[in-house]
Amino acid sequence: MRAHGTEARIDPIRLRRWHRDSEVIANAELADIVTELGVPTTLEDSYRLYMGKRFADVNKAIEVSVGKSLPEGFAPSYQARTLNRFRRDLRFATGAREHIAAFPNALRCIASSSSPDRLAICLEVLCLQAEFGGKNVFSGSSVARGKPHPDIFLHAARQMGIDPSRCLVIEDSPSGVEAGRAAGMTVIGLLAASHIQPSHPERLRQAGAQHIAATFAEAQRITGAFLAVIDASL
Repeated sequence: MRAHGTEARIDPIRLRRWHRDSEVIANAELADIVTELGVPTTLEDSYRLYMGKRFADVNKAIEVSVGKSLPEGFAPSYQARTLNRFRRDLRFATGAREHIAAFPNALRCIASSSSPDRLAICLEVLCLQAEFGGKNVFSGSSVARGKPHPDIFLHAARQMGIDPSRCLVIEDSPSGVEAGRAAGMTVIGLLAASHIQPSHPERLRQAGAQHIAATFAEAQRITGAFLAVIDASL
């Protein structure tokens, strides 16, 4: 989308890889940690209970799961273990870099539930500093409410000076789709990540996604069409 002649879109919140995207990495580590706390937890359990939440909200959800307060030092230990796995395992998903490169003039951002440390590691490992460089990277820790509330998307649009109605969100979580729609933005529900389950397309539709893209190539086509409509309205 464009505002005053400059393309703008709210871009993907998660950076994914071919075999194990960031959600797989983070939730696999989280499942191990909660299991170590005495509650056997599978990767699928972790997706269902914790995926898409801010770090502080994940900690609260874990306390509910284990039925007690988390031990002292839990938060920094969990963060360190997750970031170490990101450094080792994170890679681009097929088509993700091509999608970014296809719109070089887009005023883009990352608006994410992830912590600033996690976002910084993603940008470093995937060599995206040039595209974002610490600017236009917004963490859910900076707003009062996490997804499915629209706070992080509205904060990002406000900081970038873009009307929410001219923003395009690419999301793969139902709570993220709900947040984008609540913010008054157009949302693509993306199915390109490796954690996607057979029921996921319908869950994204029920959350309100106006478009569903099975791949980044499909998301690229939808993005191009969206930008063309915005251009025509100027």
